Amino acid sequence: MIRLITLPNPRLAQAFIDYMATKQVDVAMMPEGEGVFALWLKDDSQQMWVEEELHQFMADPHHRRYQAASWEVAETRKSQFSYSTPSMLSMLKAKAGPFTLLVMLVCGLVFILQQVGWGQAIFALFHFPAFEQQQWQLWRWFTHALLHFSVMHVAFNALWWWQLGGDVELKLGWKPLLKLFLISAALSGAAQYWVQGANFGGLSGVVYALVGYVWLLSNKAPHLGLHMPRTIFAFMLVWLALGYVQPFLAIANAAHLAGLLSGFAVAFVDLNRYKKGA
Repeated sequence: MIRLITLPNPRLAQAFIDYMATKQVDVAMMPEGEGVFALWLKDDSQQMWVEEELHQFMADPHHRRYQAASWEVAETRKSQFSYSTPSMLSMLKAKAGPFTLLVMLVCGLVFILQQVGWGQAIFALFHFPAFEQQQWQLWRWFTHALLHFSVMHVAFNALWWWQLGGDVELKLGWKPLLKLFLISAALSGAAQYWVQGANFGGLSGVVYALVGYVWLLSNKAPHLGLHMPRTIFAFMLVWLALGYVQPFLAIANAAHLAGLLSGFAVAFVDLNRYKKGA
């Protein structure tokens, strides 16, 4: 299933469902809370032309062809509105590609192993290089991002990685996301190690890189389809600032800041390439 769009008006959403039903296309509506409703396309192979139809619909949702479609299917509709609940796996896949899901899976498996007696061994193998003999163990520059130390820690990072990383992978492909992951993990890890030493871990440096990357591209290259609401960007900046002023929580502030800056830098480089149509 493909998540097409969210709408604040269920009657508007139902009008598009009815119109697509006249074309033998199955679109379902699911409430997401706060008065927002998501439209889901059940047949992935129809995505491209259904999105074109949706674009035309949003440009003029009150056109008589949509009203006519609603009248046409009104008698066969089983209920006033049709809500369908996609499976959890469908929802995850609708918002993310294989690389996004792979990183989430690995983070989850690593966290589980940490909780069942392997914590010390995994940390010893995955932490950022701290000793001279570890400098050429190149995996350490990246695997520290897979370490998490509480359920809230891994859940928070995985959620943002899925939301932002999933968008990048679906819109631009897995290669730009992999590049951003590797660069931001290495740079945020180096910054945090310089400040604190090797006693840290987590995907948050990469998440902040995604914040910077998506924000810059969404503003400078909106044709790519990436979107970063101002409220989300502001929230992440406030959270970053709070990390420097509160004395109680162990937050990897240097990793967050270095991640954000690396995201800006990678986006700036990619921006020139996307503007040239490469």
